[in-house]
Amino acid sequence: MLKPVLSADSHVTEPPDAYVSRIDHRYKDRAPRMQHDSRRGDIYIIDGIDRPISVTLLSAAGVDPVAIANLERVNRGWLQRGGWDPAVRLADQDRDGIGAEILYPSVGMLLCKHLDFDYRKACMDAYNLWLAEFCATQPDRLLGVGQVSLRTVDDSIAEARKIKELGLRGVMLPGWPSEEDYDGRLYDPFWDACVDLGLPVTFHHLAGRRNPNEATDSPYSDGNRGVNTKLNGWMNLVRGNQDLLAMFVFGGVFERHPTLKLICAEADAGWVPHFTYRMDYAYDHHRHHIKTEPLSKAPSEYFRHNVYLTFQDDLMAFKLRHLCNVRRLMWANDFPHFDSTWPRSREVIQEHTAELSEEERNLVLHDNLVECYGLAVAA
Repeated sequence: MLKPVLSADSHVTEPPDAYVSRIDHRYKDRAPRMQHDSRRGDIYIIDGIDRPISVTLLSAAGVDPVAIANLERVNRGWLQRGGWDPAVRLADQDRDGIGAEILYPSVGMLLCKHLDFDYRKACMDAYNLWLAEFCATQPDRLLGVGQVSLRTVDDSIAEARKIKELGLRGVMLPGWPSEEDYDGRLYDPFWDACVDLGLPVTFHHLAGRRNPNEATDSPYSDGNRGVNTKLNGWMNLVRGNQDLLAMFVFGGVFERHPTLKLICAEADAGWVPHFTYRMDYAYDHHRHHIKTEPLSKAPSEYFRHNVYLTFQDDLMAFKLRHLCNVRRLMWANDFPHFDSTWPRSREVIQEHTAELSEEERNLVLHDNLVECYGLAVAA
């Protein structure tokens, strides 16, 4: 029997008061806020980050790709209200055939790159409070992932405990911590805390660039090469996540924390077979002259066991499922972002899972998410 479809990576769109009304009073005047731009529609302004965030791409699920270029026509009236209104969100889920969603931030993805860690923490604390309120309206279908600042290890452990207390289901980390990098033993107490709290750890795509104010020609990434290839920035979104995953493997994080669950969100999965093969080759052939942590298993084994991957429109992930670990693949709809499969998720799923057995389909669309987050009952 086919089970309800669950989305492993969806988003909220933070409303205008999400930060302003909940942030530490010392940062109230600098809190992220929304304003209207005559050309780009509603935009979020973040103090200390030069580029404003267009709410259009964050809330344009179902919009014709041709129409998205006409930004001057955009107004809040035809964006997806389900990004911030939980009642509307449940109706959006029903329309798309989705039983429940894991919810990540939108504005908060850029806040992950903020270079002022005190400000970053204040914003993330405020966001987690708002998200908990949003999810509390229907906690079996709205499954929020809180944000952790990584300002210090002690701060981050306290933030993870607060996230658990708020009823949120996991933690999302910035691409760069404040101190040494993530493979440093400094962070071992934090990984232990996440395991003890039953909170999976997520790196969402956009984790690559460290400085949000570096010049870039692409709204997605600074990884594009060539003056006429701005779209290549979009193609490079997965690179930051790949670097992080390899660091956790080669840095011995999974060796020291064998039950840590690490989620790679919205960076696809069809690349995994070659990537893990290359990791094994690198360890076998180069570890004797390139410094790395000693591992008791092949790198690919850690990846297959500890890393979960979410994707929304990645036919190759289904085609190559036997070369991945099908128990670590989790489908998502990315609602309400522009790349979302909403409201066509049923069609996409039917096409992409045509070759899957019923058991495989249930694993990727339901069971793996339930196992990953330790849900008490199948949503």
